[in-house]
Amino acid sequence: MTPNATHATPAPQLIAHRGWASRYPENSLEALEAALDAGARFVEFDVQLSADGVPVLLHDSTLDRTAALPGCVHDMGWDRLAEIRIGESTRLGDTYAEVRLPSLAQACQLLQRWPGAHAFVEVKTESLQRFGLERMLDRCIEQTTSINDRSIITSYSDDLLSLARERHGQAIAWVLTTADRSELEHARKLAPDYLFCNVNKLPEEGPLPCGPWRWAIYEITDPDQALGLARRGAALVETMAIGEMLRDPRLLQGPAVD
Repeated sequence: MTPNATHATPAPQLIAHRGWASRYPENSLEALEAALDAGARFVEFDVQLSADGVPVLLHDSTLDRTAALPGCVHDMGWDRLAEIRIGESTRLGDTYAEVRLPSLAQACQLLQRWPGAHAFVEVKTESLQRFGLERMLDRCIEQTTSINDRSIITSYSDDLLSLARERHGQAIAWVLTTADRSELEHARKLAPDYLFCNVNKLPEEGPLPCGPWRWAIYEITDPDQALGLARRGAALVETMAIGEMLRDPRLLQGPAVD
């Protein structure tokens, strides 16, 4: 045994942020599949609701950034959205010109091929404001039944998360807008299973505040920074560069932890 073996830095679990988004169109089936093939145990994706109530994987409520098209997803039906290409040509050129916008149901079907993988299903605020908490939650729960024990409802909305836990017994993850004392006190009352925070909103040093949650810090693309956050108490770090991060042997992932 080497002198420092008992003090080795724990490897945080890595979350594939919108799939392997540094290499593939974000929130696409291709990005999720590539992340899982690379060894990701956790994936995260964003969910908006179509005009006819179909949950789809999309971060923005508009299509201009990823599809280079005008329009709002809330005003379009699934028949139309299913034909939309989200290849992110501005960022990725024509490599993924044929990649289509997926539904939540399609993402859950994909995840069935990796029974050890967990999914953070982030319900977007714009859809909550447009369609209401209950309708949005019901649609998402309907579609995640096949991976129910491996899905974590994620949101900035504490009201949505409380509803998800009370009605459906869902694991929940709250996304902080700040990491100040007031929000942390509220987090202790909400008691989410996971607490997400932007790395730039954390105190610069020192242990992360303890609570009935596991910390998940984003957006991290540097292995040294990930290990530093683990030393401070982060159980998970979220990255769009999942494949690149997994190449570092210090970040070797063990089995997914419930």
